[in-house]
Amino acid sequence: MMNSKTTQTHAQAQHAEALRYAFLLDWSSRLGVLALLLSFALYVSGLLTPHVPLDQLPSLWNLSASDYLQRTASPTGWGWLALAHRGDYSNLIGIALLSGCSVAPLLGVLALYFQRKDFVYASICATILLVLLLAASGVLTAGH
Repeated sequence: MMNSKTTQTHAQAQHAEALRYAFLLDWSSRLGVLALLLSFALYVSGLLTPHVPLDQLPSLWNLSASDYLQRTASPTGWGWLALAHRGDYSNLIGIALLSGCSVAPLLGVLALYFQRKDFVYASICATILLVLLLAASGVLTAGH
């Protein structure tokens, strides 16, 4: 049974973890939304030239995905990074940031767990990070 001092210390540790996780999640999600807004503004203003010109889009909309990719010489997978400077691909930066915004908070609490020598929670965080990174890498994808 835990005494009141142990319970209070445990509650403080949980509070520190929650605060760090919430702070990092807040800022990483704000960064992702800012990237989306900025990339959209640059695209609609014409400051970033699109990979696929707007006037060609209506003739391409009826194509299958594979035909569209072939006709427009568009990349698949992480190939979009090479075109991130183009108006129609720049929004993917914000999407990638938002989809990965849990990575920074997990790294933040992972450091707290290692500092406290709480290896069970540290291994859970490390496993989640590994799964996220493997999923983002595309290594575990089935054939298309």
